[in-house]
Amino acid sequence: MALGLKSVKPLLLAAVLAAANSAAAGGAAKPGVSIELSAAEPAGEACKLSFVVQNAHAADIGKAVYETVLFDARGQVARLTLLDFQDLPAGRLRVRQFQFPQACEGISRVLINGADTCAGEGLPEGACSRGLTLSSKVMELAG
Repeated sequence: MALGLKSVKPLLLAAVLAAANSAAAGGAAKPGVSIELSAAEPAGEACKLSFVVQNAHAADIGKAVYETVLFDARGQVARLTLLDFQDLPAGRLRVRQFQFPQACEGISRVLINGADTCAGEGLPEGACSRGLTLSSKVMELAG
């Protein structure tokens, strides 16, 4: 994968390890949302980030918006933005893509600060934040 991200180390989050340990122990999937940064692709002089999102709640999420921070190659905040993941049906994978004006090489880390909006009928309090699992196949993803 020639994305110019060779110097960026993927981060295996503690939440991912906990989920893997739970699955290995035969535990059922806990309700929550999982977000995986799946790809970072150049789009001209911009960068397109692709996320795979799963809603493990019993109810659909009608609208999920996450406050997200992109860090530059020096580790400084480059962009604070809201990413609208739209609707997230219960038990189904969704892929959402977002394009940013800087080159992929200029993004070292992505931070999910938390849910700005989480709407849907029958959802528990904090449905988009509690039990949030983050992972990345590309660069550091933190929450």
